[in-house]
Parts: sequence; structure tokens; C-alpha cells
Amino acid sequence: MDADVVIAGAGPTGLMLACELRLGGADVVVVERLAERTGESRAGGIHSRTLEVLDQRGVLDRFLAEGELQPVGHFSGLYLEFDESESRHPYPLMILQSAIERLLEEWASELGVRFRWSSPVGGVHQDESGVTVELDTGDAAPAALRARYLVGCDGGRSTVRRLAGIDFPGTEPTMTALIGDVELPDLPEEYVWVRRRPAGDYSAIAFEPGWYRVITSEYDRVPGRDEPVTFEQLRQSLIRVAGTDFGMREPRWVSRFTDAARQAARYRAGRVLLAGDAAHIHFPAGGQGLNMGVQDAVNLGWKLAAVVRGEAPESLLDSYHAERHPVGERVLQNTRAQSALVRPGAQTDALREVFGSLMVFDDVNRHLRHMLNALDIRYPVEGDHPLEGRRVPDADLDTSEGAAYVSELLHSARPVLLDLGGSAEVAATVKGWADRVDLVEARSADELWTVPAVGEIPAPAALLVRPDGHVAWAASADEALDPAALRTALATWFGPPLRG
Repeated sequence: MDADVVIAGAGPTGLMLACELRLGGADVVVVERLAERTGESRAGGIHSRTLEVLDQRGVLDRFLAEGELQPVGHFSGLYLEFDESESRHPYPLMILQSAIERLLEEWASELGVRFRWSSPVGGVHQDESGVTVELDTGDAAPAALRARYLVGCDGGRSTVRRLAGIDFPGTEPTMTALIGDVELPDLPEEYVWVRRRPAGDYSAIAFEPGWYRVITSEYDRVPGRDEPVTFEQLRQSLIRVAGTDFGMREPRWVSRFTDAARQAARYRAGRVLLAGDAAHIHFPAGGQGLNMGVQDAVNLGWKLAAVVRGEAPESLLDSYHAERHPVGERVLQNTRAQSALVRPGAQTDALREVFGSLMVFDDVNRHLRHMLNALDIRYPVEGDHPLEGRRVPDADLDTSEGAAYVSELLHSARPVLLDLGGSAEVAATVKGWADRVDLVEARSADELWTVPAVGEIPAPAALLVRPDGHVAWAASADEALDPAALRTALATWFGPPLRG
């Protein structure tokens, strides 16, 4: 084997997955078709749940140092409010994808991830023991890498997905949007957000002093997938929509997107898996795509590493599709809705007015906010404790070594059994998994924990936290602890106990 895992694609999803696998002890090679990074800015933000994930790995400060927190969000251009009680990181971070990729690549290199640039995937052949990945390197004979698993993180036109024979059903595009980073010396405002006009809509967002992210959307016209994109097309589109180009000049980057929405029928085909845009594409409303890809990676990474180490059965990988495919479905649906809500016309004007009037209600605002920032996700579970299946709140703890946050316990990407009630049964039960589960005894600094989509609940007596920050098992303080349920959760997620 040349590696335990080959990852195709060095974007945010592939880089985050590589880091997660290295933290789990897997040997990783990332292959990328590009010769080097383009520097294109692309996506522009990180939501609450992704900020939490980065904090759980101890690297969040790197990203905060290069971005700017924004206390507002939106659903199809209609503003949302955030609640500071729901997360230690409630606000989106404005940071360009080019910076995100640079920071993730630096972290990956520190962890020992290997990279192969100018290496597009040209063939995939899997058997009972592994997968052979052929690379079109330009040489007379294609290079090949042999690995136990291959993960396609190679974008919406994924070669890995196609070669694995995975269907990509969905809805066709009905509009086209042009996007570019330019100077706008004649723009009379500092910030324009989803300004709707009869011909479409436009936005102008200042990411850096003097530079604007300009987006124009025009409806019922869809260009060919391979039609070139030019600065002049963006300029003319802005003139059609806004009536002026605001002196647009000096383009750094120009691209196009549509409202096409597709999702892989399955996220796993034997030893080949998909994550990020290779698994799902959609209208980029609310900036959910990059975030969903990173969260795909964090869900898959620890599971794949555990299988590679031989500590968990290969069937654990099936839970990746079971947990993340419904999340992707929900994002495709809410982005379709946002695309419909922004179309021009009197009917949509009326719909936006009604929809906006509903958003002033706390329950509606909260529901939409959670839909976008992914704080309310609950994976399928057997138990009935309100924390089970959900992301663990980053609660304040009192430990023998002083004050701590729950997120600090997850820096090593290992599962944590957090004993908050001083139960001898908890310590006795986890002994069989002492080689792969960290037991931490602590006290909650607060009697109540805030759980998005649930509300306030009493602090639990104990909880088993997976490496991705989701709760596998929890025990209430006012009920007798069930060691059998804890043993079942430990075995389900982290393999059988040690013998002897």
C-alpha cells in the first residue's frame, strides 16, 4: 500500500478530511489535478458549527486572525438574528476560501499529510483488499497509487464519482449568476445585499478595502456548462440588472454558478467514498456548501481512521451515508427555496413580504437560523436523551486541572467519556475501551445547558462524545445510570472491548 487513504481534491473538504485522518493515525496522500493553488477567492464564510469544529481541534484562532465576525445572516436576502446563548461562536466569520485553504494546508502539512499536485485521477479499480488510483500525470505511462480507501473530494464534476458509478440525480438549473472580485470606484454605498430589480438581482460586498465581491443573477437563461466566463460578461450583466457598472475595473477573478441541485445517490461504493461538492451541489445561498463539506469530512474522518486502524468494523462506514445524506437533502431543499424567493416579479415580491413578516417571530427566525448554521443537526440514535445524536454544547467545566471547555477535550480527535456525576460505574464500564476512549472526570459549571432546537436542559450526569463532537450516549442526573446502554454505545461506535 502507498497509503491508507488517497484523497482526490485539495479543497477545504479534502484538506479537512486529510487532517482528521492524520489525527486518527492514518497515512494519507492528497492528489490534486491543479499544478498549484489559483488564489481564487471563491466561498466567503464559515458558520457556527464549522467554527465549533475548528475549535474542537484547537486551530480556530488561526482562522479568527484572518477573518471578521459578522453578527448578521440571511435567508434569501432576508436578515436573520443570532443568539449568543446557542454557541460559543454564534456569528459567521467572513473569510475567503483562498485563506481557508491556505490555513488548512499549513495544518495538514504539520500533521504529515503528503500532497501530489498535477495529478488528476484517471482510473479507479477496487478489489477486496484495496483500491488502485491511476493518475494522469502527463507521462507516457500513468502513475498509480494503491490504498485501502479512496475519497473523492474533487468537486461537483467529480471524476471519482463518475468512475465509481455513483448516480448524481437532482434538478436542472433555471438561472445563471456571475461572480467576480473587482474594484467599484463609483459604488455610492459600502455594502449592497441582494438588491432585486426587474431584470434580476445584484450584490456588492466589500471583503477587502477597495475590493468588492460582485454577484449578478439573471433568470430563465442558462448558458452551456463549458461556456467561457469573462469580465465583460459580468460588466454587461451588472448594467442589465443595476443600470450601471459602477465603474467596474481590475478583475481578480470571475466565475459562474447556477441553481442546479444534485446529490449523490450514495456516499459510499465499496472502498470509494464521496464528500463535499462531489457528494452534493446546490445554489450557494447562505454560504452552506463549504461548511457542509467540512462537516462531511469531520463525520467521515474518525470513522475511516478507526476502520484503518482495525479498531472498528468496516460497517461503521455505512453510518457516514446514513448521517450525512439527510443533511445534504435538507440543504438542497432550503437552497431551492431561497432561489425561488429571490426571483424577480410581483408574485415573488408578495411572497417575500409574507415570508419576511413571519421571520420576526422568534420560532421562525430560530428555525431558519439553525437550518443554515447546522447547530440543530441530530443524527439517528437509539436512546431518548435530548443530547444523544446532537452536537455537544461547549459547556464550562471544572476539572482537577482547572477550568476547561468541552471543546478542549476533543483536540486530539479521540472519543471522550465525560463523567460529570462521579459515578464508579462509568469508570468501570469504560475500562475495556481505555486504549481508544478518554475518560474525563469533571463537574459542570452550570446547572442548565442550552441545546439548539431543544432549549435548556439539566446538565447530564455523563455523556459519551464522538470525535466529531456529537453525543453517542448520555445519562440524566435524575435517573439511574444504565451501564448496558453505555457498553452498547461504546461497542457500536468504537469497536469491541479489549480482552482480558
